[in-house]
Amino acid sequence: MKRFHVNVRVKSLHESLAFYTALFGAKPTVVKEDYAKWMLEDPRINFAISLHPENAGIEHLGIQAESEEELAEVYGRLKRAKGAIREEGKCTCCYAKSEKSWITDPQGVDWEAFFTFGDSTVYGEGINARPAAKNQEAAI
Repeated sequence: MKRFHVNVRVKSLHESLAFYTALFGAKPTVVKEDYAKWMLEDPRINFAISLHPENAGIEHLGIQAESEEELAEVYGRLKRAKGAIREEGKCTCCYAKSEKSWITDPQGVDWEAFFTFGDSTVYGEGINARPAAKNQEAAI
């Protein structure tokens, strides 16, 4: 099976080691003075793209739970990561009905922890609402 790779440039290895160890609930498999790596089987990855030509780049990263119980476990990890947690609760985002919370890592990258329990016909509602793109690319 193939594995998705993400490499985030960090400001402080020590601070980031603590943050990601808490967030993932696992110690890194490799630690060097300027590098660390986690080879994770859990969580698997959900990779998505959304059209934002005016501000391309990493939107956010996240951990998707498959049940409310798993979401509670991941939420506990957010608390141990010692960042400011932004609880969004039940919402519509990315054409799905979800329950989610957010935290920002030491580099300023937003992470979401969420459980999806349904589909939606709109991208988002409430704080996730955004106007339709004026020049959206044609569907492929």
